[in-house]
Amino acid sequence: MLRIGRDLWVDENDLDISFVRASGPGGQNVNKLSTAAQLRYDTRRLALPADAASRLERLAGQRMTKDGVIVIHAQRFRTQERNRSDAIERLIELLREAMARPAPRRATRPTLASKQRRLQGKKRRSDVKARRGSRGFDD
Repeated sequence: MLRIGRDLWVDENDLDISFVRASGPGGQNVNKLSTAAQLRYDTRRLALPADAASRLERLAGQRMTKDGVIVIHAQRFRTQERNRSDAIERLIELLREAMARPAPRRATRPTLASKQRRLQGKKRRSDVKARRGSRGFDD
């Protein structure tokens, strides 16, 4: 069992990990060995709150299929074991990030000094632009 949060666990038996050929540089090794790990996890097996599920869907993006399966492709390392553990760590990090509730934004008002600085900057810019125009020459 993999611990995600205080009350959220993922069963390792639910993870479907297969190994495929990695892309990119690596010489002959990349052509003959399947070292890249492809992790598939069905999120419908998780009992997530509605807000966490929507955050997970947004955070996962294209890594989540329409059926709710997260697919993580790990090929950073040269061995199957390290790529497998990398894929699992990335899944755990994604789930932890989805479980974290964002801090609510508190509305604040700008200070008087910041309002004055803003208006002074606008006036300065307005003066610069006003001096650019033609000055109405008498013919």
